[in-house]
Amino acid sequence: MKVIQVPMDEKLLRAVSRRAKVSRTSRSAFVREACQRHLERLDEEELDRRYEEGYRRKPEDPSVGKVGAKLAAIVWPKEEW
Repeated sequence: MKVIQVPMDEKLLRAVSRRAKVSRTSRSAFVREACQRHLERLDEEELDRRYEEGYRRKPEDPSVGKVGAKLAAIVWPKEEW
């Protein structure tokens, strides 16, 4: 594992320290987890962007959706309410 230095203003450092203490973890572990979660969120946002972009470039044919709905109705019987 590499050791890095991250400049941080006092207010943010105090908040991180408090949250790490409450979580019973080190500041380093807290920052690592925050970075990991942020990277995962960015990956999800990129996948969403690419998904939307694909549909803009090649929109779904409405007739395909109608056929799919009819097939689903045959395969899955209606739920009783």
